[in-house]
Formats: sequence, structure tokens, C-alpha cells
Amino acid sequence: MFEACADPKSIEGLTWLTCYLTSGKHLDFYWSFVTVLALLAVTAPIAMGMGFLGAMAARSHVAPIRWIGKGYSAMVRGVPDIVYFMFFVIALDQGIEYVRHLMVCPDLSEPVFRGMEFHVCAEAKVPLATSSPFVYQAYGFFLAVVTFAIVFGAFVANVIYGAMQAVPRAQLETGEAYGMSHRQVFRRILVPQMWTYALPGLTNLWMILIKATPLLFLLGVKDIVYYARELGGTKTQAYEFPHGDWRLYYFLGLLVFYLVMTKVSETLLGRLAARLSKGQATAAGEAMRKAAI
Repeated sequence: MFEACADPKSIEGLTWLTCYLTSGKHLDFYWSFVTVLALLAVTAPIAMGMGFLGAMAARSHVAPIRWIGKGYSAMVRGVPDIVYFMFFVIALDQGIEYVRHLMVCPDLSEPVFRGMEFHVCAEAKVPLATSSPFVYQAYGFFLAVVTFAIVFGAFVANVIYGAMQAVPRAQLETGEAYGMSHRQVFRRILVPQMWTYALPGLTNLWMILIKATPLLFLLGVKDIVYYARELGGTKTQAYEFPHGDWRLYYFLGLLVFYLVMTKVSETLLGRLAARLSKGQATAAGEAMRKAAI
């Protein structure tokens, strides 16, 4: 990046460190933090939407819809998250390639599934073999977003369903007694009040989602954990910037990053919880009412 960095072996001290921290690999490392934040920003609302739909389905009076909703929210129980992450990525990837195979290679007579192996024509591969590294990264990010959204959406569905069940039935009956339809009761009474009960669980899920971002590496995305391990490992004289085992310092930096993320999240979500509790018939709402007297 700097003219002095043209020959790293001829420099030392602060200049060497500056050149080291501004190398191409480190710029990719810094960009990976943006990737993690983008994953959180994109996945959270999608997971919230899927969870809300799952909770609504679980409350449906139509039995098949109710079975689907409850089955979706229950699928996370008893199975390690990493199994879901690996399964959904492989299944989604092969599903996309299978559909493309049917579209672009309909005349091929050979079966796609040959025993336990999966084969599609070269034109159906996603991404194509000629695609740029950016396309591979973008596709991996897409698979990660879908996988995270499906898995955490099931957790969200479970939390929101429980929050809806926690809203006092008497309040819903009061709305019905005033002539409100089921949709109006749902939109004007149930949903506004259930957020107070759902927020503690959703806050915990947000923290878990933050901690789960290192799984990006397993999904083929070069994230901050990947670069911390690669950059921190011992580099011999054959490398441009030789150094010892510095992984401790890189992972210490990641520790600070995640702690800062946690603190900021706790502060913002705490303020949101206080705002939602105002005027509610909950312990927090009652405490705020007494404090105002």
C-alpha cells in the first residue's frame, strides 16, 4: 500500500508493522468484519419474519397448517445446530443445481443420482467453474443467510409462539366483546402485547446468533475466524512478512470484537425492553409505574 512496503525485508519497527497491517490479506481480514455484520443485518429480519409466520401457523385452526408450524418450531430440539447448518447448505446447494440441471440439460439421459453420488452437467453447476472468486463468496454468503434464517427462524417461532400464549386471554376476550374481529384482536391486542413477553427470548437468540457467526467458515465463507487463524499462524522467511505464532493476539482481538458487540446489543435491547414494558401488566411495567409515582 505504501512505497516503503515494496521490500518488507528491508524495513523494521513501526514501518514494518504498518506495512504488515495494511497488506492485502489484512484488508481482506478487515472486510470479513463487514461480512459478519452484513450477515447479522440480513439474517435477523429474515429469521424474525420466518419465525413470526411459523408462530402464526402453529396457532392456526387449520390442522395441517398447525402441524407444519409446530413441526418447524420443534425441529431444532435435540439436534446440534452444526448438523442443521451442514445439512441445509448441502441440501440447498444440490437442490438449486438439480433444478438448473433440469432446465439447461434436459436432454441428458444419465441420472443425476448415481447410487450415493450426485452429478449434474457442468452448465448446471452453481457457481459456474468460470465464475470469479467474488461470485463464489457471494453464493456462499447467500447459502449462509438462508441456512441461518431457517435454523434461527425455528427458534424465533418457538419464542413468539410462547409469547403469544402468555398474553392474558381476558384481554383478547375483552376485544372480542367490543366487537373486534379475530384479525383485529390479533393485530391490535395480541401482537403489540406479545413483544413484551418475547423480547427476553429474542434477545438471547440475538446473542446466540452473534456467537454462531464463526460457523460461516464451515459454510465456505472466509470469515474473521478463518483470517485470524491464517494470519496468526507462524510465517517462515519464505513469506513476505515472517513472524512467530501470533494466533493468540488475533483471537484476543476477536474476543474484544464479540464482547463489544454483546455490550452494544445488551444496551440497545435493554432500552427497547424498557420502552415496550411501559404501561404493560408485567413486573417490569409495574416497577416503572411505581417509580413514576
